Amino acid sequence: MNVSFFRELIEQIVDRGRNLTQLSLQGTERAGRIAELSRMLMSRRGESSGVALAQRILTTYERLDDEGKLAFFTVLAEEFAPDADAVRTAAERYLEEPSAAGLDALSRATEPPRQEFFRRLNLAPEGTSAMVAMRADLLRFLPENPEFRAVDDDLVHLFGSWFNRGFLVLRRIDWSSPANILEKIIQYEAVHQIQGWDDLKRRLDPRDRRCFAFFHPSLVDEPLIFVEVALTHEIPGSIHALLNPVEHDAGDEPTTAVFYSISNCQKGLARISFGNFLIKQVVTDLAREMPSLKTFVTLSPVPGFMRWLDRERHADEPAVLNAEEVETLARLDEPGWQEDEEAVRALKPLVSELAAHYFLKEKRPNGQPLDPVARFHLGNGARLERINWLGDTSGRGLREAAGLMVNYLYELKDIEKNHEAYAEQGKVVASGAVQKLVRSERSKRALVAADG
Repeated sequence: MNVSFFRELIEQIVDRGRNLTQLSLQGTERAGRIAELSRMLMSRRGESSGVALAQRILTTYERLDDEGKLAFFTVLAEEFAPDADAVRTAAERYLEEPSAAGLDALSRATEPPRQEFFRRLNLAPEGTSAMVAMRADLLRFLPENPEFRAVDDDLVHLFGSWFNRGFLVLRRIDWSSPANILEKIIQYEAVHQIQGWDDLKRRLDPRDRRCFAFFHPSLVDEPLIFVEVALTHEIPGSIHALLNPVEHDAGDEPTTAVFYSISNCQKGLARISFGNFLIKQVVTDLAREMPSLKTFVTLSPVPGFMRWLDRERHADEPAVLNAEEVETLARLDEPGWQEDEEAVRALKPLVSELAAHYFLKEKRPNGQPLDPVARFHLGNGARLERINWLGDTSGRGLREAAGLMVNYLYELKDIEKNHEAYAEQGKVVASGAVQKLVRSERSKRALVAADG
């Protein structure tokens, strides 16, 4: 059954259901009472009327302003939560007499009615896409409305099933892909902004460039995540050379695949992991396509480095810096410092050493590295291979990482071992070159400061 036939079938069900619910919907349409529609959806048993109600709820939601959306999420948080008395009763019965039936009753009592509500919403045509957009709104409201966290957790739980790897389709994006998809690649690029169609063509059209994206059957022509790849002959240290490619001779087979940009496309799918599947699938496909490829690396940004370094150098009592180093690092505040030979000469060894310390020693309370990109690649089983000085001298690169970029190496035979070391022990697997940059005195000073 193809997508268009299935969609026509659903639309016929909606039309029939609309006739069945027309009288009951008239009042709610006039009042715009999405909460009332939602209660009706949960009370309906008929599939036709349920699909029509789901469609009406989603259509009504799209027309709400922020105040109306906040009211809607409040109803979901308060009225569609588990019944505390029912949970207590089921728990007490199970504790008194443990049984499979009692456990099933407890499980049903603890499942929030919101989850069934979202399942019924998903019956509407393009319901999945609408709910992804709905969650994007919810994420905007969460910082000031923590009571919505339970609603968000329910959506994450359901999306984890609806968007699991079995439903994802990997497609190569090239210059011959449909224009509407190419426009979305330009729009969603989150790491290195694409400067129009000519820039996009430079990233897609040459024979030593690849782009792959995951798609989902319910989000037609909407990429979920995509990765841009350069095929080279060595591990690169600068993004600028990759973004201005020079093609090699036809007989010159590449040996290195460089993942230089990974962009999530749907804000409403935050916390749903696709990147680990994407990289591993692309590595497998590229190795099959080009046996000459032996090395698979990233050229990655370091978005958290300057945040951490600024806290350190502006602290009353820095944990890892001495007074002389704080003074040297003040050169980073000078406009155009990256083009001043004296500043570069003074900063390079110190900033490189501090970057190694940042990756290997600085941790979040849960023991994971501070840097979000590091957490992603190390969690996938990569190795921190190299720290590249002035790898990105764009305004963003200087602002976020003092121009640093790093290479994470995906060594196929070590991926599983590295992943286990990171997951079980919190170990940051790094090359000898990176480990040599870390000064033991600095680490001891940081440890003393943390204990103090």
